[in-house]
Amino acid sequence: MGKKMISTILLLSIFTLSAIAQNRASWMKDAQWGVMIHYQPEWLASENQLDSITLDNWNELIDNYDCDGLAKQLSEVGAGYLIFTVRHGPAFFASPNSMYDHYTGQVPSRCSNRDLISDLSDALDEYGIKLIAYLPAHAPYRNKAEMEGFALTRGDHYKFGAFERNSEALLRWQEIIREYSIRWGDKVAGWWLDGCYRPNINLRQPDIPNFASLAAAARSGNPNRIVAFNPGVFPRIMSLTPYEDYTAGETNDPGSIQWRYNYEGMIDGKQIQILSYLGKFWGQGAPRFAVDEVVKYSTDIKEVGGAVTWDVPPSVDGTIPSDFMKQLTKIGEALGTNK
Repeated sequence: MGKKMISTILLLSIFTLSAIAQNRASWMKDAQWGVMIHYQPEWLASENQLDSITLDNWNELIDNYDCDGLAKQLSEVGAGYLIFTVRHGPAFFASPNSMYDHYTGQVPSRCSNRDLISDLSDALDEYGIKLIAYLPAHAPYRNKAEMEGFALTRGDHYKFGAFERNSEALLRWQEIIREYSIRWGDKVAGWWLDGCYRPNINLRQPDIPNFASLAAAARSGNPNRIVAFNPGVFPRIMSLTPYEDYTAGETNDPGSIQWRYNYEGMIDGKQIQILSYLGKFWGQGAPRFAVDEVVKYSTDIKEVGGAVTWDVPPSVDGTIPSDFMKQLTKIGEALGTNK
């Protein structure tokens, strides 16, 4: 084995040990729980009987988003953090990004004029509530401009059968995440990066792009920012890579969570965090659980030292509907954060 190869292995080992040793996400255990909001055009329209949302409509909605109202609600129920979608699904973002505009060349931009993430952070900070941003870990492909701009084919993310990683698409998307990360700095405490469905092929690689480079991009502007990579829905909670700080924890059924090898709120050296939805589905529908069920799921997760995040559908102005506020209030009371 050559000296260069030995040096590379040693360097990667140091990076890995550093990633394992540093517990950036300890604040999550103290916060105990948070809320997630999918503010995305299709679900927002269907839930609120709106016509199809155009780019002009989207900017109007973002401009009128009630950051102060939402922050006050979260403070009232005792939530410690908010996970918010920068983009989910259709091709609209809740914050400007020049690199996205550069690669796709779309005029007008599909990114909002207002930096809603920055304004949300300012409102939440008044109450000591942290903000975690949501994006997919891979480039989007919702229109021709995105397909061409990110050098994608239709099968690059979700096709069945044989699959090859598209390094160029991953690198370009990494630039979008880095731009956001630098701009927001300390305003954003974390990332929840979705869609890591083929981690071995896409990101568990010695050469960039990989978990290390994507995590570094996500922490640009704030080295203490926490990162989670989501492999999809699994009943057993696990960490995907040493380069993340907390478990993505996505589950459709919080009653079927399987705990293995957890100790003092950690699994495999990473903070336990569980994410599920209170509505019929993510960002949609009426409450699906009785209050006592929601409270039990939340307290069970607290008992193992984990944090639980509950997704709720937003109103048009971004605030939380009363039916869900009632459930969130009971969660805060049970966990002792709503005082």
